[in-house]
Parts: sequence; structure tokens; C-alpha cells
Amino acid sequence: MDIEFAQMQRGQAAVWDPEHDEMLVCIDVHQETHDVKSFTFASPEGKRFNFDAGQYFLFDFPMGPDSEARCYSISSSPHRGNAFTVTVKRVPGGKVSNWLHDNMAAGMMVRGQGPLGHFIRPKGEKTKFLLLSGGSGITPVMSITRDLADRYAPSDIVFLHGARTPSDLIFRHDLSGLATRMKGLRLQFLPETVAGEPDWPGLTGRISLEYLKLAVPDIAERVVMCCGPAPFMAAARSITAALGVPASNYIEESFDAAVIDEPGLDVEQQPAQKVHQVEFSKQKRTLQVSSDQTVLAAAKKGSIRLPSSCSNGMCGTCKSKLVSGSVEMNHNGGIRQREIDAGMFLPCCSKPLSDLVIDR
Repeated sequence: MDIEFAQMQRGQAAVWDPEHDEMLVCIDVHQETHDVKSFTFASPEGKRFNFDAGQYFLFDFPMGPDSEARCYSISSSPHRGNAFTVTVKRVPGGKVSNWLHDNMAAGMMVRGQGPLGHFIRPKGEKTKFLLLSGGSGITPVMSITRDLADRYAPSDIVFLHGARTPSDLIFRHDLSGLATRMKGLRLQFLPETVAGEPDWPGLTGRISLEYLKLAVPDIAERVVMCCGPAPFMAAARSITAALGVPASNYIEESFDAAVIDEPGLDVEQQPAQKVHQVEFSKQKRTLQVSSDQTVLAAAKKGSIRLPSSCSNGMCGTCKSKLVSGSVEMNHNGGIRQREIDAGMFLPCCSKPLSDLVIDR
């Protein structure tokens, strides 16, 4: 009898504590498409996970002398809390995605933090959705769809997914299976070309105002949840707004690295700001950073190597050790209190209050 089953038998199933638990064990690897794999993780102690569909985990992967941090959205249903799954596309030249595809196997241990994120289906009376995804951006909306399927909740969902070719349509068969038992689920697959499947029965191309107007004629009445590459989401944002979707009904998620370009202060209108010395000890570089500027923004402008992703304190990718000094940090869940107590901080949402020395 395994640990989890014994706990469930006693009615005392332990729950994963995001503040203190971090070790995860890979229990399954599944090939989804020619370049996409799903990795399923569980707690070695058999703890159950409480998460909302649409959230993600921040992983530290043991690659060489230093670990590499990456965020991956959960693609599984929150109703199957004994484990969770993330789905990762192999990116040409991608350091972490290639390592995962080539090395991650059942039984391997990794560190993870989560669940994190706010890309969550609005609760309440709203039941009409357009789930709009491109490429590997399908993962969080797939979790949302699986959540609704497991709830047997009455809903009206248009699931529109774009990809390069039919063979790149992640979860194509899983979604078709869900559509046979979810009366309110309507699928729209939109590959750019029919390469590899010349008898493709549907339309091809990219999302456009004309296409969405025909495919989802009541789009203005729906909550739109969108995830995909930055150009895809920029197009979706513009098109849905033009078709009458109010900003309050448009929700998007992205982990594309943000381009930080903070405008300079107008010295005639703004008070002078203090300037502090910020030393990056491992790179032996020192920058002058004003008290109104984030450490990450200054580092990017100064060509300092500092990993980053969301740039708003959610993902934790830029997490660093603050050797000395103090900062004003306004994060959104990407760091635990015990990590803060241990001297860690997030440069993307931290402004210097003094001179700093950072272990980077």
C-alpha cells in the first residue's frame, strides 16, 4: 500500500504546502506530438495538490553546476490532485526544453514552486467562453477545459487553437474526445498550412477579424481567455476588441520575456531620485541605479546577464541572492516568505533603497 493511498484510507491525505514543499518526482513522460512531451509530477510524500486550472509551476532543473529556472503551465485537471502535468514543446536551440526532452524520465527528482499565476477562469454566472490559443499556449486553456469537463458544469465553450501544421495541433485527439461528451464544447482548429496532411478538412491560415467574426459570431458575449506567442496575442487582443469584446472580458497569459524600456524622468516635472551603486558580484560589474528604477530594468540596459521571464514578480525566474543592501519589492507570488527571509529577492519588481551587492 503506497503512502498516498494509506493516507486517503485514513481520510488524512496531506496537502502540498506551496510555502514549504518543493521536491517533486517525475512519474510519467508522454509524447504528445513529434516535438511536444507531457511530464507528470507528484509529491514524493504522496501529498495532494490544490491548484486552479490555468496556473503554473516554477521549476529549478538540475543542469550543470547551476540550476535553470523555468515556468510551465499545468495542462492537467485540478480534480486529479494526486499529481499534475506540464506540457513542453521542444524549441530549436532552447536550453531547458531540449534538456527536458532528452533527459527527464520517470523517477527523476526536481524542485518546484507553485502553484502560481492568475490566469484563472472567472467564477460566477459567466459560462460562455472563447478559449483562444496558439502553439504551446494551449496548455493552460487545456487545463481549464479539463476542469470544466470533470465538473460536468454547464458551459458554452468555443475552443480555437492555431498551429503551424495539423501535426502541430497539441491535444488534438484529447480535445476531440472531450467534445464527444461535452455538449457545450465546439472545436476550431486552425493550422497555417496543410503540410503533412493534404486532406485536412478544415480552413487554414491565421486568426483574423473576418475569421473570428464567422467562427464565433457571438464573440462579444463571451469571456475570452488567450495564451500564445506574443504576436498571436497582440493580434487576438486587437481583433477581439474590434469585435466588441470589452477589456474586462479579455484575459491573457504569457511567459514571453518582456522588453523593458522604462522612459527617463522629465526632470522639470519629477523630483530628483537617489542613485545607488548595484554590484553584480559574479560578473564583476557595477551599475548606477536610480531609486525609481527596478534592478532588472537597469541590468538589461547595462547588458548584465540576468534571467527573466514575466518581469512582474510572478514567475520567479530572476530570483537572486541579495548579499547586502535593501530593496523595495512588490511581487505577485513569485517568491516565498522563507526565501525572502533567507536573503532572496526578485530584481524585476525591486527598486534599490541603498547600495546593493547581488550574487549574480
